[in-house]
Amino acid sequence: MASSLRQCVRIITACCLAAIFAVPPSLLAQTHIVSPAELQKEIARATNTRQQNLNKLSGLFTSSQAQRALAASGMNIRQVTSAMSGLNDQELAKLAARADKAQADFAAGRIDDHDLLIILIAIAALILIIVAVHH
Repeated sequence: MASSLRQCVRIITACCLAAIFAVPPSLLAQTHIVSPAELQKEIARATNTRQQNLNKLSGLFTSSQAQRALAASGMNIRQVTSAMSGLNDQELAKLAARADKAQADFAAGRIDDHDLLIILIAIAALILIIVAVHH
């Protein structure tokens, strides 16, 4: 009885070992859901989008009128532009969208210079507040 039990254990062990060695190692390796090339493309796209949003916000503050309005409100343009890099991607996208809308409304005549400058100052203040809260 003991010898048949040993033989049964040997057969089971042999079958298990045969099954383990019969499976190709490539099937055992972890497969990636996203390929490295796709990941690289996504990182490049995210970086490009972030840079475009930074450019949109920076463009809002480039006019001499905008810089005078910021100075009159007690804000330093250099401080505002350097704080922009401290925004996360979502905050940056939201503020860039607001800047786009304000510029489109101004171009369409829905708002005047004064309103645009108030929006500009509000966006600059938001940038400074958001970055201050993060730190």
